[in-house]
Amino acid sequence: MQPDPLARPWYKEFWVWFILGILGMSVVLGTSMLVIATRNPPGLISDNYYDVGKGINTSLERENLAVRLKLKASLQLDNERGTASLQLQGYSKPPQLVLNLISPTQPERDRRVVLQAQADGSYAGNLLDAVEGRRFVEVIGQEGGQDWRLFEEEQLASGQSVQLGE
Repeated sequence: MQPDPLARPWYKEFWVWFILGILGMSVVLGTSMLVIATRNPPGLISDNYYDVGKGINTSLERENLAVRLKLKASLQLDNERGTASLQLQGYSKPPQLVLNLISPTQPERDRRVVLQAQADGSYAGNLLDAVEGRRFVEVIGQEGGQDWRLFEEEQLASGQSVQLGE
């Protein structure tokens, strides 16, 4: 039997390289995804659900104390001057408050501001950088040795007043 003069070697066939190209591309993309996944672990997943559950109960106790003290607050952020001011109403006037501006998806954008009591009864603190967009706004204070907490999800903008505890 003589070889067919029209038959070409396998490496000159289009479909062989097409199939090998698909396989090679899947290996490259799979390896790329593996590298990205190992270098960027998910930050929103908790490893210890029991501690998270205990923390939720503590938060509820702090929020209930704020309701019993009839606390309400009005927060205003001024990104141009880098200040945060808060007017607190209710039966608690601690010497300082902690303001947490928590990003729902990016922990590196969370901000913590200590607000000091002013002579006029308000509270003021300094912002290190501009804070805008969707945030969880948390104000924590103490009354009678117990922590209380006001918490809201808000869309923040410079100069805009945000109401907490309503």
